[in-house]
Formats: sequence, structure tokens, C-alpha cells
Amino acid sequence: MIINTYTVKAIASLAPDANFRTGNGKVIWDSPDIAQPSEADIITKASELEAEYDTLQYQRDREPDYPNLAEQFDLLWHAIDSDTLDKTSDFYTTLKAVKDAHPKG
Repeated sequence: MIINTYTVKAIASLAPDANFRTGNGKVIWDSPDIAQPSEADIITKASELEAEYDTLQYQRDREPDYPNLAEQFDLLWHAIDSDTLDKTSDFYTTLKAVKDAHPKG
């Protein structure tokens, strides 16, 4: 079994109250009173977590392109103030451009 971030998160998810550590490519189980998940269960859970992470890549791609929240609130305020809070407002078109550049799945 390869020990990586997904493996560690999988073990923590499968045995949330357990204490364990990793070293030399192995899991060292420090909770004798808690059953250690099987390697198959760990691998399955790690694969699920990695797939979930990959599915949300569009969110991580969008984040740096969005204006900061202060700018978004300013765009929103101006759209409301000018009575143009619709799909033609700078607020909408700015955020829509980011979403279009980084579509879901």
C-alpha cells in the first residue's frame, strides 16, 4: 500500500478516534483498542477521496480568477444602486466569465 495524503485521510475517516502514524512506507497503529481498517478498505476509501477531490478541480481553478469578495460586493452594490441587477450587470458578467472559463466537469 502506498502511503500518501489520501491514505492518511482514508484511515482518519475510517477510524476517526484512532491514533496512528506513518513511517518508512508503513502505517504504525497506536490504538490497540480500535480495530485497524483493512488494507482493502483503506485503498477503497482513499480512491473515493481522490475521486471526490478530482471532481472539484473546477472550484480550485476558478478561485484565483474570481475578484476578491470586497470587489464582488462593490459590483453587487453598484448593480443594485443603478437598478441593473440582471444578466447585463458587471456583477453577473464578471462572475459568469470565470464560470465559463472553468466549467464543472
